[in-house]
Amino acid sequence: MQMINKSLDEWLTYIQGIHVSAIDMGLSRVEPVAQNLGVIGSAKKAKVFTVAGTNGKGSTTAAIAEICQQAGYKTALYQSPELIDFNERIKINGKPIQNDVLIDAFEKVEQARKECNLSLSFFEMTSLAAFLIFAQNNCDVWVLEVGLGGRLDVVNIIDPNVALITNIGIDHVDWLGDDKEKIGYEKAGILRQGIPLIFGDIQMPASVQQKVDELDALCYQAGKHFAYRNEANNQQYWQYSNAAITMQLTKPSLALVNVANAISAVLASGLDIQQSHIEKAMQTVKLAGRFDYQEIKQRRWLFDVAHNEDGVDFLINQLTLNLSKYLPNNVPHPGRIVVVFSMLADKEIAKVVERLKQSGLLIGAWYVAPIQHSRAANLAQLKTILMDKGINQVETADNLEEATKLAIQNTTKEDLILVCGSFHTIGESLRYLLQS
Repeated sequence: MQMINKSLDEWLTYIQGIHVSAIDMGLSRVEPVAQNLGVIGSAKKAKVFTVAGTNGKGSTTAAIAEICQQAGYKTALYQSPELIDFNERIKINGKPIQNDVLIDAFEKVEQARKECNLSLSFFEMTSLAAFLIFAQNNCDVWVLEVGLGGRLDVVNIIDPNVALITNIGIDHVDWLGDDKEKIGYEKAGILRQGIPLIFGDIQMPASVQQKVDELDALCYQAGKHFAYRNEANNQQYWQYSNAAITMQLTKPSLALVNVANAISAVLASGLDIQQSHIEKAMQTVKLAGRFDYQEIKQRRWLFDVAHNEDGVDFLINQLTLNLSKYLPNNVPHPGRIVVVFSMLADKEIAKVVERLKQSGLLIGAWYVAPIQHSRAANLAQLKTILMDKGINQVETADNLEEATKLAIQNTTKEDLILVCGSFHTIGESLRYLLQS
């Protein structure tokens, strides 16, 4: 296929088709292409934060990038997947990259790939394009979100100056293993000799500790070396503390656990970060699709990815704590919530549904449709799981646009519509809401 003068959509379609599988773990194919492009050497001129973990990577990377940007650093941010437009994955100083810049990068990556006579997956090709753009723009700071695992993820071709593991839960078992020790081993693969590791959970698997010891890494662990305090009766402020500093900060729109990890990372980086930079970032940082409340089409919406047990536990806790904020106290049916729901077939759908059912949130109807994705759970699978869990108020639709319409038709402006289960669920629902 000749790729001269092709649109971004044509490039993305082409890239999806040049490799035998969507996920292909390992660095042996991607490293020669990265060397050809010169991106590994370019990254050494920047301060690189690499973030792995089961949940919270998006919020954590967004917070790191926002703090660095407020401190005056030219900041590159790489995240995945997008909600609506591919360009959301690659940002400089908070702004998505323009189509023409992406197309130019894809042309260069494709040329390098052919020169190396190698096949690359979609994620490998697009990641290399991101790194090339960051290098071409001489970004001071690179904030990189690992796609899957750590050790064998394409992001790991770039040596970080600070490594951060948000937490370790059970997810992607086909690729990473089925227990926290195996998964911890994969995620600890982002560590390097002597660099700081921020570990954002109070429980550290032995496999991670072993890697810390082996590489003589400086480990800062949540609950041991830094902490945060959220006073339930104080809606405006929270407190971050470590051995050297205590800060009272404005509450951000993101989960405090993730923001505390991000603050710990920037403070450990050696960058010139002041409390004023952190405070400004608390007021401005946001991330679409993560406990994301919006009012659209005279309805109250809450968008949250929540695609595994830990993620849905966080959603339930946040929503329970803040329910009065999203549901008016004077409505005839207090606590009335409906759910627009779908998931990918390789996720633990039954466990997520069980958690939501047992949450005490008094969910009314569920509006269910398949995601437009090759890995989507089909409608029969989704409905069977809901019925097996004793959920009988289920409305089905052919796609998430139709499910979203049904939710609007059967609610009032006092109700709350929760859209969850996957990035793709949110993206397809939100695309309809914003474009129609």
